Amino acid sequence: MSEHYLGNPRLKSVGQPVEWTKESVQEYKKCMESPEYFIKHYVKVIHVDRGLIPFDMYPYQEKMVQTFNDERFVICKMPRQSGKSTTIISFLLHYILFNENVQCAVLANKLSTARELLGRLQLAYENLPKWMQQGVVVWNKGNIELENGSKILAAATSSSAVRGSSFNIIFLDEFAHVPNNIADQFFTSVYPTISSGESTKVFIVSTPLGLNMFYKMWIDAEEGRNSYVPIEVHWAETPGRNEKWRNETLKNIGETQFTQEFEGEFIGSTHTLIAPSKLRTMAFKSPIASQGGMDMYENPVKGATYCIVADSAQGKGQDYSALSVFDISDIPYRQVAKYRDNKISPMVYPNIIYNIGMKYNTAWLIVEINDIGQQIAECLHFDLEYENILMASMHGRAGQKIGGGFGKNNQLGIRTSKQLKRIGCAALKDMIETDKLIIPDFDTIAELTTFASKHNSFEAEEGSHDDLAMTLVMFAWVVQQQYFKDMTDLDIRKQIYEDQMETMEQDMLPFGVIDDGQNQNTFEDKTGQTWKVVEDEAVRNYF
Repeated sequence: MSEHYLGNPRLKSVGQPVEWTKESVQEYKKCMESPEYFIKHYVKVIHVDRGLIPFDMYPYQEKMVQTFNDERFVICKMPRQSGKSTTIISFLLHYILFNENVQCAVLANKLSTARELLGRLQLAYENLPKWMQQGVVVWNKGNIELENGSKILAAATSSSAVRGSSFNIIFLDEFAHVPNNIADQFFTSVYPTISSGESTKVFIVSTPLGLNMFYKMWIDAEEGRNSYVPIEVHWAETPGRNEKWRNETLKNIGETQFTQEFEGEFIGSTHTLIAPSKLRTMAFKSPIASQGGMDMYENPVKGATYCIVADSAQGKGQDYSALSVFDISDIPYRQVAKYRDNKISPMVYPNIIYNIGMKYNTAWLIVEINDIGQQIAECLHFDLEYENILMASMHGRAGQKIGGGFGKNNQLGIRTSKQLKRIGCAALKDMIETDKLIIPDFDTIAELTTFASKHNSFEAEEGSHDDLAMTLVMFAWVVQQQYFKDMTDLDIRKQIYEDQMETMEQDMLPFGVIDDGQNQNTFEDKTGQTWKVVEDEAVRNYF
């Protein structure tokens, strides 16, 4: 039997005896007790300029290794090219080498990336002294199994990646680059695996990329709403990166990309409907209750008026059936609940809407009736006899108008036309940026961060969804309607205008105005010059 695994002289085959010396026994003990010692003295990595070299960790990398060793759940927000993946891979190598019958998963947004990470671990393993190695049972691009029973798997992050297996460590690399729907499905699927053991560890490492699942988990970690220990690294902590490097990098990649990938700020997509500066300040909160796709942020209040906007999908696991519930009793309007599910049957969805509507004081209901939505609206109206479905009618070039169901060409619900979307998007932008519409739901805010300009309109970027965002667009269109203003006795446009005029008046007031006892139509400015207020009849009549 060959002493080498498949003829590879750098790998030891199973069953090979080890000739221990006093020095090697001492070294083995030191390495087993200290991951930092093992990595510093025995792990080798490829340097772009110097080739194969010992891994000389920076202080923040030593802190990472110590935290990985001490804690179960760790989340790291780090800049590009900071050695984050190499640090974790080195820790995993120590873990499978000095522990028996453990299982680790290296998951990345792409399979090729996960296998490249595993390749780095394999390179480091091949350069260990033979007396430190375990015999190799399996050794390929996607799997390693050692003689001590320990295994490591490389795969793309997905809901099925680790299903059916119990893992001791799950490493999620560049988790911010995993689409939200996949990230959500992954944690739904993997949570039983994580919770099956008392010592299971999860390490999440990424550079920021908008307001997504990684963003939510990071914010929750910072604010103590989950069990993850947050580690943040700034680009200046990496030796060799100074102001000269910063200025050169800025020239090459631009400020936006630098701010996100090196400063670590959670910047959304460019050209979003809502200004990025506003998106960054929109604070999400945890729902007070969650069940079956429904998240509640406020319980129904007796006497309050609510409005539901519902969008429908086919229930085939792609687009979502989604709705938002708004408290319209006063301005600012508030999103108080949301429902979202991409597998709900169109036959069942009307009952979901009905139950939510009844819960929220028989809320006014807007149903989007493009495609399957017509069937949903008719079921609610004729079968379930829901009373408060708002109707719309066509008025030529003026487009759709909300009414009480009287008049010609009435239809249950509204159709999302180009005109409606254009008006709704403009109104939504004003409402959110002037704080006239409050959104507490993370999924909704996340969709707004990828709801960007495309083909003279706004829609979700590739790989993202805009089902919840569109409920906001439709709601913003509805509140512009005269019927809605009469129904609620609220005029959002007037409110925004009055607030803006008040701000302008405050900004335009002369500094140092004093009351000197002169006529009320005169005032004195800071320079001592006296001004007279002249009332213009034409201006008065205009307003």
